[in-house]
Amino acid sequence: SGSATVPAEATQQQWFGHPRGLSTLFFTELWERFSYYGMRALLILFMTDLVANHGLGMDVVKATAIYGLYTFGVYALALPGGWIADHLVGQRKAVLYGGIIIAAGHYVLAVPATWSFFLGLLLVVLGTGLLKPNVSAIVGDLYPEGGARRDAGFSIFYMGINLGALFGPLICSYLGEDVNWHLGFGAAGVGMTFGLLQYVFGAKHLRGAGELKEEYRSTEHQQKAWRNFYYGLGTVVVLILAIVGLSSGGILPLTLVGFAQSTGIIVIVLSILYFAYAIFFACHNATERKRVAVIFALFIGAAMFWSGFEQAGSSMNLFTENQVNRVVMGWEAPTGWLQSINPLFIILLAPVVGGLWVKLGSRNPSLGYKFAMGLILLGVGFFVMAWASTFTEAGKVSPMWLVATYFFHTVGELCLSPVGLSAVTKLSPPRLVGQMMGTWFMGAALGNLVAGLVAGLIDEMPQHLLFGTVASIVVGVGIIFLIFAIPIRKLSSGIN
Repeated sequence: SGSATVPAEATQQQWFGHPRGLSTLFFTELWERFSYYGMRALLILFMTDLVANHGLGMDVVKATAIYGLYTFGVYALALPGGWIADHLVGQRKAVLYGGIIIAAGHYVLAVPATWSFFLGLLLVVLGTGLLKPNVSAIVGDLYPEGGARRDAGFSIFYMGINLGALFGPLICSYLGEDVNWHLGFGAAGVGMTFGLLQYVFGAKHLRGAGELKEEYRSTEHQQKAWRNFYYGLGTVVVLILAIVGLSSGGILPLTLVGFAQSTGIIVIVLSILYFAYAIFFACHNATERKRVAVIFALFIGAAMFWSGFEQAGSSMNLFTENQVNRVVMGWEAPTGWLQSINPLFIILLAPVVGGLWVKLGSRNPSLGYKFAMGLILLGVGFFVMAWASTFTEAGKVSPMWLVATYFFHTVGELCLSPVGLSAVTKLSPPRLVGQMMGTWFMGAALGNLVAGLVAGLIDEMPQHLLFGTVASIVVGVGIIFLIFAIPIRKLSSGIN
């Protein structure tokens, strides 16, 4: 079903000077992010709302633990999702199957029942793990020549991500909060369905991009890959059944929060062991060891950054719900609408920050300095939240506090996220690049899990203390990156 290399005619049909297939992927990702961020804006509010209001009536600690595990799963499953695409079905089919599973998950969430809530979340996690890493891989496939045109293509593609993230909360939050929670979840499903339809109809423009690579099509490889897949799946099922059995039998008393905490500890230990193995056994020379050591530092920095940044959907959403005055001309705006501020700032500021790096030329800050800036700006945003919290005794505060926080967080994200992603691809030994990209996703997954657990403290400790503690920790890590910026540059051997 087509060659793995993109034929010349794929680049003949143009879309703003880019391969026509880019428009297919642009709108697929736009609608997928619409559904993801639209549903995410509702999630914590729905879980903590009263049963009388058709919510789940959970306490904040339990709800934020579920939220943390859900967002952890979305990123962690990018690893097996990428493997399935590479070895079994190709990226193109992985995106299609992932989109179908995501849409099904949102429609299941639209069913008003407790079982449907957990099943719906599981389906969205599984589908996103298949779709998210592979739609980006197909974008890369459209540009076999690489270079600046490929970078420009990715910039357009990322604009689709942020347009979806901008409009998802506006529509889903209005329907979910002001009409019916399950209507909001259903709207996310409709969005993903739009994405699927245009993906199917626009697939012809992808030509050979995203097909299963030639070397993985042999019967021998397929049999071995499917065998490994079933072994892996069986192991996971057995582990889950064992944990459920031990827990229900009282042998392993495990609460939801305890499970989330245990997951975090296991991921940290496995990550340290993996990097130790990679540095001492998988690397072939001193240069590779130094560069993988830098990737380990970036993994820690990314996990710390996302553990603060991803509280947007949990602690900051709860703060907005309870402490922010959202009344405009007598009408109260939905809580989730403030979730659209970050993607709006990304759309406005990404060209500015990108242009600044170009303009600085040889004075462009190195990798370590950019990570330091990202973490310190994140901390500044949380200091703003801590300051805002001191005024809540007198009543609800202005939404401009949140706008200021999201401004600092967005500039921090633009300093750290794209730079880190690019650095991992450059620093990785070529034979380990897939695994190293996996560690970047795992850093984001770990950060999301920690963000959920930290948000669970919002009712247990004064808010100014919670936000101030988060701010102090991330600024502290930022200062460490500042101190080690020059050694990081030396270890990177000219990559910066």
